[in-house]
Amino acid sequence: MEQNPKSVRMWIITCLLFILGQAMENDRDFKMCGTWRHGNASRNLKSDLKVGCKVIEISANESTLSIQGSITAKCTRSSSIPLESNPLQNPSHFCVFWEPLLDLMIVEVNGKKYTLCESHGLQGTCCTDLSLEDQKIATLYGIENGSIHGDTISYNVMELYRFRGDTINCKEKFCDEASQKRSGANMIEEVVMKSNKTGRVDLPCAQSTIIEIKEGFTGLNFTLPAPRTVAPNMTPTVYLPSCLKSQSTITSKVVCTYYKDKSLFQRGSSDAVLLDDIVGLSVENEIIKNLPEPVRIRFHHSALPANLSRRCVSWDTREDNEVTWKYDGCETEIHDTETECRCNHLTYFAILVQVEQKATVRHLEALTFITAVGCAVSLVSCLVLFYWLCKRSLYSKRVKKTQISLVHRGLVVAIFLLCLFFILTGTMANVGKKIVCQITGSLLHYALLSTLCWMAMEVFHTFLLIRKVFNSTLPTWIFYLVGFGLPVLLVGILLLIENVYDVDIYGERKIVPSDDVNNPYRMCWMLENDKSLLAHYIINVGLLAVVVSSGAVMLFLVVREIHNRPDWKKIHVAFLSIWGLTCLFGTTWGLGFLDFGPVSETILFIFCIINSLQGFFLMLRYYALERMKKKDRSISDGSSSGSSKQHMLQTYEKS
Repeated sequence: MEQNPKSVRMWIITCLLFILGQAMENDRDFKMCGTWRHGNASRNLKSDLKVGCKVIEISANESTLSIQGSITAKCTRSSSIPLESNPLQNPSHFCVFWEPLLDLMIVEVNGKKYTLCESHGLQGTCCTDLSLEDQKIATLYGIENGSIHGDTISYNVMELYRFRGDTINCKEKFCDEASQKRSGANMIEEVVMKSNKTGRVDLPCAQSTIIEIKEGFTGLNFTLPAPRTVAPNMTPTVYLPSCLKSQSTITSKVVCTYYKDKSLFQRGSSDAVLLDDIVGLSVENEIIKNLPEPVRIRFHHSALPANLSRRCVSWDTREDNEVTWKYDGCETEIHDTETECRCNHLTYFAILVQVEQKATVRHLEALTFITAVGCAVSLVSCLVLFYWLCKRSLYSKRVKKTQISLVHRGLVVAIFLLCLFFILTGTMANVGKKIVCQITGSLLHYALLSTLCWMAMEVFHTFLLIRKVFNSTLPTWIFYLVGFGLPVLLVGILLLIENVYDVDIYGERKIVPSDDVNNPYRMCWMLENDKSLLAHYIINVGLLAVVVSSGAVMLFLVVREIHNRPDWKKIHVAFLSIWGLTCLFGTTWGLGFLDFGPVSETILFIFCIINSLQGFFLMLRYYALERMKKKDRSISDGSSSGSSKQHMLQTYEKS
């Protein structure tokens, strides 16, 4: 039996309508578009909208595009709007947009928008889930290529489309949809911003406050709205600085949203533990960064266990597809039952407190005491050794010995500065001035880099002497440039980054003892944010690895050069040479790479003792060598044995 082509086409359309009707049941917002075939005479847009939830009819004829029915929550509108007539623009494209949560309806004809219903705020009960109920075929004029959300309903010319709606709790459904999407926080803030309302806006998943800032805004301190289940004294407070007001706009809207449910933010961040309270801040049509005065958010919470710490973090949901909490741009001020976040940026993101296990150090008091005593002894030793080296340089007539003394003096000065600033760093941190701690931290970093650079110069100069690469000495300025100039360049770059990108690299660093977590040791050093840690691993760890590895290689070469000499068989001579060269070449700093496993505490004690006393060991080595040289000269009786022994003990002075 042969079927009528027209019947087949209608059957396909009917099936498609049924499928679309089922699919649209989960669509909150409504968008119906089509091509309006009309005459060349004047045209108008007719509306007749009423409160209720029955049907909405979208129809068209030769001169009128009509939207009528009962689907609004508060809007009642009956009007006829004349449209721009252009005989050459036929047919016309149109779309009908309906947002039930906002009670907002907009019709767009040939790119021009007409608002039929203004937003009346966020609606609790609304008419949504519009599904196609009926349609009527036209002869000549009407709607062609009608579609819903981009899916074509019919290619034929239709006179009328009728849609039926259902009454639901629109706020609850919106929150359910937002919780299923990574951009759910953005959805909430965008809808609140579009509600054309100031003051409090309530949703089941969030409570917002819309603040309008105008000319003369001097700042505002307020408490965020909260659900009834939350005590008023436990809700966050926010301070908005006056610099939020943009000079390019007369008025701006700021949306401050309080999220008690962290499910919108926790997904994908299972390794992070967040406090329940989360605050989202955004400014209408603006991205705010590098504020001269920070936004302050104060979170109130119950007292946390002593073994937990708190830090303020932020997440820009528009830039990060994954949940990535960052420390940049926020400072944390901690009190017993409060945590204040001071942040220099503001956009569509959440500011919250992250709770993490504290990294504690065992025996911190003993380690601090040992290091302080060792540094004090090294300070005195460096002064004595520097005097001896300067005196020796004045009386020396050999150029190479003078240059060797120069390298030694540079290392002694660097170790002196390192010990001095390390002793001062705890005192300066307790002064409480941020700028003072930043300066002290940068000076301590400079002294550390200078010490490592001069150790590298010791290795390089010894290599030149042992291998006799050059017959003449190197210019003195090369040693000063590397030993004192390179650290200035590296620290200067980090300080420039601080000022240009407004990222704190130096400042107060807290080291928490395991036996008293409430009384951390404060020092001025590099901070623990992402950029500081990156600089630490690249500059500090990288330079240390170069010095330790090259020093170990040079130590091996020196020992191999002299191990066959007769005097090398004596235990005290061998120990003195190896120990002295080990300190001189910085290989004792390699213990820092062994700080792991069951022997980590032992390694940490050895590291602190040896390296804090490094200045003392160098002075002791120099004194022992001088005594042995005098003894050899007294018994040599003009023989070469004394000079041979002196030559062996001062291996890196070989010429």
